[in-house]
Amino acid sequence: MKAGTTRVLLAALLAGGLGLLASLWWGGSPLQRTESGQRVLQAALDASAPKPPSGVRPARPGEPMPPIRLPDLQGRTRPLPEAYAGRPLLINVWASWCGPCIEEMPELDRFAKAQDAEGVQVIGLALDTADNVNAFLQRIPVGYPILLDSPGPADASVWLGNRKGVLPYTVLVGADGTILKQKVGPFAAGEIDRWAGH
Repeated sequence: MKAGTTRVLLAALLAGGLGLLASLWWGGSPLQRTESGQRVLQAALDASAPKPPSGVRPARPGEPMPPIRLPDLQGRTRPLPEAYAGRPLLINVWASWCGPCIEEMPELDRFAKAQDAEGVQVIGLALDTADNVNAFLQRIPVGYPILLDSPGPADASVWLGNRKGVLPYTVLVGADGTILKQKVGPFAAGEIDRWAGH
């Protein structure tokens, strides 16, 4: 092989490898966007997560959502899932400092606005302070309810199955209060509709 051909081939391989790494870094692995890939990822995260504190039992798909009581931005306590009984819930765990969380928020807001009175209720669960969340929502407002919790080994996301504390983390809860799905990582454009079954 000629030296010029070798250089072109090496440059093409390097560019292809960098392109693959970039697509995995910014777009997530294609496997991560499948339900079987999510189950494998969730199992791997669970296996490497610390043991939850005594009395904390992270929920799994097929189990009832544990009752959670959290304040909204006005300080009112909202009991989940009771506050939205009879309606499916999409609970998205995020923080104001989480880049992938911020990137997916317009998509979550679009999905929330497309729901009718019996559709999926989107709820943002911010593991952050009220001041940080209010300042963030001044810049990037959303039309769905935001609840607050302090991050830690027994925060609401751990109860919802997020033992490793990965953000963003999303849970789909059926109208009967059963956890249907759990997702690690951000949604790509249009993915929420398929994931939530609509």
